[in-house]
Amino acid sequence: METSAVLSRNPDELPKDLPRGAEIPDDLDPLADGILMRHQAEWLEDTSDLKIAEKGRRTGITFAEALDDTLIAAAKRSAGGQNVFYIGDTKDKGREFIGYVAKFAQTIAGELHPIEEFVFKDEREDGTSKDITAFRITFRSGFRVEALSSNPANIRGLQGVVVIDEAAFHKDVREVIDAVNALLIWGGKVRVISTHNGRLNPFNELIREALAGKNPFKVHHIPFGKAVENGLFKRVCLMKGTEWTQEGEDAWEAQIRGSYGARTAQMQQELDAIPSDMEGAALTRVQIESVMRAGIPFLNWTAEDALKNAPEDERKRRVKDWCDTHLKPVLKGLNENRKHFMGEDFARSGDVTDIVIYEETPLLVRETKLILELRNMPFEVQRDVLFYLLDRVPNFTKGAMDKTGNGAYLAEVAAQRYGSRIVEVALSRQWYELEMPPYIEAFGDKTIILPEHADILSDHQALQFVDGLIRVPKDFRFKGSDGFNRHGDSAVACALAWFASRQDAISHDGYRGQSRSSQSGAFDKTSIDAKDRGWWRPPLGTPRGGRGFI
Repeated sequence: METSAVLSRNPDELPKDLPRGAEIPDDLDPLADGILMRHQAEWLEDTSDLKIAEKGRRTGITFAEALDDTLIAAAKRSAGGQNVFYIGDTKDKGREFIGYVAKFAQTIAGELHPIEEFVFKDEREDGTSKDITAFRITFRSGFRVEALSSNPANIRGLQGVVVIDEAAFHKDVREVIDAVNALLIWGGKVRVISTHNGRLNPFNELIREALAGKNPFKVHHIPFGKAVENGLFKRVCLMKGTEWTQEGEDAWEAQIRGSYGARTAQMQQELDAIPSDMEGAALTRVQIESVMRAGIPFLNWTAEDALKNAPEDERKRRVKDWCDTHLKPVLKGLNENRKHFMGEDFARSGDVTDIVIYEETPLLVRETKLILELRNMPFEVQRDVLFYLLDRVPNFTKGAMDKTGNGAYLAEVAAQRYGSRIVEVALSRQWYELEMPPYIEAFGDKTIILPEHADILSDHQALQFVDGLIRVPKDFRFKGSDGFNRHGDSAVACALAWFASRQDAISHDGYRGQSRSSQSGAFDKTSIDAKDRGWWRPPLGTPRGGRGFI
């Protein structure tokens, strides 16, 4: 990564918009006994390569980290000296941090260290680059502290101590966290500091994994109340030059907590480090769990990369074998006298394709009978699985399929095969505006039943109010139970199935899916007569573009 310095200033000549650490009293010695609060000292005493500060707001951890980073960068290599890279969620955070470092360097070493404002060249994997505003202090040791104004895409190119501040509010926090782990190879260290930003946020996932022993991060839980007990208000009084009293401290804390009003969940998240349901969540956990039932099939098929290039006959054989084993038993349990509806949210790589089957009860409750997830699945394999499924669903009345982007292919071939039973849906602003509110209302009415599964719960928790619409935020990702990223996939598919169930439907009384008399269970065209085929299918023996379907 190249850097290009554009200016250099003495700390005493810095502009007003670049803090110099002037908030710190001139006579404060950060190394004196009693200056650091207990939780700040415990944070600095922990020399783990990987550590997390799960904190309430303004508890002083960034202040303490700046002191530690000053000492690290000022030390010789033989004494553990390294470069330090601070990555805040805003440019202002970077300026504040570098101001603290400058002040500490002056206090500890008695020297003024120039702060350079420069352009950090972020070289990306695709060969492009992005200019990031950054601030730097270089010490006589040869090491430096750099504060970046935003996330570098190629963070793996950094080497030393990396500090990610307010990590839960970074745009790509999971990618940042995954990338900095590479620093450990050459002896680097990672500090992740943040307040919470929802239960599904990758920052909270990182903490849960650490507490479960699934990663080596050491977690420090630092709520606002602990900081107050450790003397936070006394430090406030010191900074303001006022006298501390217990009555004043109690009133100060009560005022801060009272400022949240009825927003107790937000107060607990920001002050007590207790993650809440996502801000603006369309559904609460209680609402979702109240319509969940155990025993509903939630199936997943993740394909290996080699399936894409396998011969066509092998792909079709694999599809038939998997479907016969996993889907056929579920389909046999469907009620032939009830209507069935389908919703599908498409993905080719990264996320998953979700296919949902509802069965409508006499009380108009949509009971989920199956959720099928296909991950890393080739286009034609997804087509064959979908056709296997819908050919055998009794009274298949209506289906709604995502035709956005690559999903257009699967939606189109399904419409060609099943005619007006398939609605090709562009997930537009208008669709979300009109169709998501009725789906959300189904949870209050208890007219929907979902599988009891952690991924289904998380997907529906991810539905939020975004610019007045109920949807999963575009760039929002979280880990599912299988360790792969999710994007609220099943929630969107369920909403599409709900939409399908509300559409006018043409009666297909003669259609009952695949003949139950088929002994082999294979899709044998000769076992379905002209009436059962329906008008949308070509006569038997008509070629389908030179490609057969299972």
